[in-house]
Amino acid sequence: MANQDNYESAVNASDKQAEFDYERKGIVHRIQHTLHMTPSLVPLVVLLGAIIVFAVILGGRFFSGPTLTLILQQVQIVGILAAAQSLVILTAGIDLSVGAIAVFSSVIMGQFTFRYGIPPAIAVALGLAVGTGIGAMSGWLVSKVKLPPFIVTLGMWQIVLAANYLYSRNETIRSQDIREQAPFLGFMGQRFEVGSAVVTFGVVTMVLIVVILAYCLRSTSWGRHVYAVGDDAEAAELAGVNRHGTLMSVYMLTGFICAIAGWVMIGRLGSVSPSASTGVVGNIQSITAVVIGGISLFGGRGSIWGVFFGALIVGTFELGLRMAGANAQWTLLLIGVLIIGAVAVDQWIRKVSL
Repeated sequence: MANQDNYESAVNASDKQAEFDYERKGIVHRIQHTLHMTPSLVPLVVLLGAIIVFAVILGGRFFSGPTLTLILQQVQIVGILAAAQSLVILTAGIDLSVGAIAVFSSVIMGQFTFRYGIPPAIAVALGLAVGTGIGAMSGWLVSKVKLPPFIVTLGMWQIVLAANYLYSRNETIRSQDIREQAPFLGFMGQRFEVGSAVVTFGVVTMVLIVVILAYCLRSTSWGRHVYAVGDDAEAAELAGVNRHGTLMSVYMLTGFICAIAGWVMIGRLGSVSPSASTGVVGNIQSITAVVIGGISLFGGRGSIWGVFFGALIVGTFELGLRMAGANAQWTLLLIGVLIIGAVAVDQWIRKVSL
């Protein structure tokens, strides 16, 4: 009888332990499922946390309309480049030429206007076309020739940078000349007030690009094809997805958006400079925003809103630490921690979902 009681006690204890393990596993999977379905949640929480921390430390100096819109103005170029970069990374690729395309497109717009006397509006349109064409070349090499995106865009980065310096003769078009002779080139830098905040058309353009891409990726067949190609290209082709057409459209759209970033750059800097730092560091900055924003480097998962939040996180840390009088190197340190943390979270989500 005693042995029977011990047996029943052991069985009951085992059942309770199994039930506890199930509940614990259920909680983990619910968290994983939430992050999987809402990849922009983590960067949003980090962004809000950063704003709250700096608002507590700096008070009204930071948490004000002018300061918060200043963050938007600082990240407008990186935000647009990151939106372009996210499209390629969603297809399990990477584009190391986004910054160079932006700078070269801005040079095309400026040189066509001042060297050949082409009306600024047409020069801008031609600059957008050049950016789209460069994207098309990269897309064709990746989708048709089947070269690795890393190699293709690394080579394209060097080619475009060289073409940029050779064509421009390393000449900078001054802001005074643009204001007097071609104000349309600097249109994206024009400002207007919303209450106490000052907003530029470049910021409005960045937000519009994010909203449009978010809709297209979420609510159109093209967007579903982009995710499908990034998740498993062979399975997508077997399901009837045009892999070549999808990749071509992604790289062409990426080039077009980068050219828009070039136009915004003219408005932001006030001049056209072939040696603008965006041509070199823009690639890393865009990838940083994408990774912090929660888009998987393995493709097929992520949200464009997360990328937007990722760009804002970088801008918030940069401005907040500068206002606090901290060493600029702390910004790099914190961003590095965020990058590693974001990739670790992505790996955890992928591992748990298996």
